[in-house]
Amino acid sequence: MTENGDRSADEIGRRAERMKSARDNPGPSPLRGVGTFGMIGWSIAVPTVGGAFLGHWLDGLAPQNFSWTIALILGGVVLGGLIAWAWVGKEGSGQ
Repeated sequence: MTENGDRSADEIGRRAERMKSARDNPGPSPLRGVGTFGMIGWSIAVPTVGGAFLGHWLDGLAPQNFSWTIALILGGVVLGGLIAWAWVGKEGSGQ
């Protein structure tokens, strides 16, 4: 009886370890991918649209030989790309 009881305790211990491991490391999820896609989109869209609005305002306030709107849209795309790149790098490393 004690040998069988020890096997049951060992089995319960192994199951508990598997459950804890599954809880701590959930693995890939389709919803996580959608969330990542959304985060990347917003991290690019917000600086781009912000640059467009700021550029439009500056075009009216301080006209130049170049378009502030186009310059700041491009700047927003670059800034958003850097933010997205850093965010994906951080998520990819598991932090």
